[in-house]
Amino acid sequence: MKKFLTNTVTLAGAAIISVERSFAAIGSSGLGSVSGLSTSADIQSAIAQLINSVLNVILIVAVAFVIIAGIRLIVSGGDEGEKDKAKMTIIYVGAGMIIILLARVIVTFVNNLL
Repeated sequence: MKKFLTNTVTLAGAAIISVERSFAAIGSSGLGSVSGLSTSADIQSAIAQLINSVLNVILIVAVAFVIIAGIRLIVSGGDEGEKDKAKMTIIYVGAGMIIILLARVIVTFVNNLL
């Protein structure tokens, strides 16, 4: 079980790194000229892209935690304590994902407002 969890976390880490590189490639094309940021709109969009990238990474980690908690729930073998821990993990991660999605909405709203 520990080996499986280690492999899952390693795979999630690799996915996070590849997503982060993808967003870096996308973000580098929209930041203006090579000499730097040229306008305040570029700075605002760069900050919004950075925050959205961080939120995407956090969502990927949250999904990995839900998967791990689901596996813990299945493998618990009838132990009520382990089942409760896995269920609470899923509930907490679900609440965290809702908060992250609301944060994304707030960032988009503030970016469009400014």
